[in-house]
Amino acid sequence: MKKRSLFILVLITSLCISCDLDNYEGPSAGLSGRFIDSETGELVEQDIVRGTVIQLTEHGYDPVAHQYLVVKNDGSYENSMLFENTYTVQPVRGNFVPVEPMEIYISTGTVQDFEVLPYLRIKNLDIQVTEQKIVATFNVEQNVINNISRLGLYLHTEPSVGEPIHSLSAEMNLGRTVDESETFTLEIDLVANSSLVDPDDRHFVRVGGLADAAEAKFNYASAQEVEL
Repeated sequence: MKKRSLFILVLITSLCISCDLDNYEGPSAGLSGRFIDSETGELVEQDIVRGTVIQLTEHGYDPVAHQYLVVKNDGSYENSMLFENTYTVQPVRGNFVPVEPMEIYISTGTVQDFEVLPYLRIKNLDIQVTEQKIVATFNVEQNVINNISRLGLYLHTEPSVGEPIHSLSAEMNLGRTVDESETFTLEIDLVANSSLVDPDDRHFVRVGGLADAAEAKFNYASAQEVEL
């Protein structure tokens, strides 16, 4: 009988503790913003897969586990499920010259934009589509001394098309600096890849370039829908 009474007491105590834990307030704070080209004022487009992320370090805990926010294709980001607190915030592994970390008190609806200098810009892009090919011609504006390692033209059925997400691509390995007056041409052969393309689907193309910098990601022109 004593053992049974002890068991009941332990069970009631455990339930009370569980009720206390369940009564803690959930995350009610949020952080959102944009990555803005410091020279043009345009959004700095990203890859949603293997693209720029924002590292958040919440203060007051030891050891601290970093949290990461994924940046959207258009260069914006948002997370509305954070706890109200002070955080160290730093974009990492981006397609722009690295920025310093900052301390931000995050509460409901906190907005933080980042003005950044992209490693490069795709300029004067022209896309031509025939029954045989997709042809992209463009210039590259280089903002750093690092070599341009690769240029690419990417095709997919989703507007999130890019180097990590594509069904067809045409790439050029450079490994050198470029001049803005230099014109580049990339072509996707539709005839040779006809089995991979359904003309009844929607298709999008995007052109990007990769600088040879530590952990750099692709810089892009905006995705364009094309009719095949």
